[in-house]
Amino acid sequence: MNIDNKLLFLINALIHEQPNYKDIQIPENIREQKQLLRSLMNVRSPMPLSEDIMEIQDDYLREEINKMGITDFDSLKPEQGQLYLWKGDITTLRVDAIVNAANSQMLGCFIPCHACIDNAIHTFAGVQLRLICDNIMKKQCKPEETGKVKITPAYNLPSKYVLHTVGPIVSGKLTEKDCELLASCYHSCLELAEQNNINSIAFCCISTGEFHFPNEIAARIAVNTVKNYINNTESEMKVIFNVFKEKDYGLYQRLLKINETVTK
Repeated sequence: MNIDNKLLFLINALIHEQPNYKDIQIPENIREQKQLLRSLMNVRSPMPLSEDIMEIQDDYLREEINKMGITDFDSLKPEQGQLYLWKGDITTLRVDAIVNAANSQMLGCFIPCHACIDNAIHTFAGVQLRLICDNIMKKQCKPEETGKVKITPAYNLPSKYVLHTVGPIVSGKLTEKDCELLASCYHSCLELAEQNNINSIAFCCISTGEFHFPNEIAARIAVNTVKNYINNTESEMKVIFNVFKEKDYGLYQRLLKINETVTK
């Protein structure tokens, strides 16, 4: 079965799961078919897939990620000591762990084809990521606290793990509490990564964008928190600041040129 046939197979499988989807028309255009599959995955409740469908899903997603082009952490050069800066799609980065900017329900984004990182990570990891997150949250019996983190396998992503952290949502004027909670996200992720023997971790720009945290202040908090953690713990972990926008790339580049001696 070639990749286009796998795509159609998965669309039909997810449509047949729900009787109310029976009238969905599958487009002929491949790009539109991919959007339909992503939409079906995005709105799907956390539940298992049969083994045969799961195997095809996994094959399909890995082929798609390979087509997008995987970047190996080992190919990156540090900006400063143990700190790296990389502009690109975090779902294509081969690294020990990537950080997901999650919401307090920790189940991923249910908005079809939404542009947030939570949506992309859950889409390309596969439906099993939402399922394991659901199991974790059912055991916890309450929403995840802002500034805290959970760890899961990365499934079909090139990374080994995903760390899901809930950043502060800024409504109105930025507060000192917002800044403390954002710093807690970075610190909590680093601590949990260390506990799981993770040697390299890629942070997205937590809480910017949909959560409205000012980009420049968020970048400063991110860099300072990571530097302080490394200095205080003598950690040898490699940290990648992953950005998607040129604006953020410029912010981090400037920040990482300041006081270059603070990391090893």
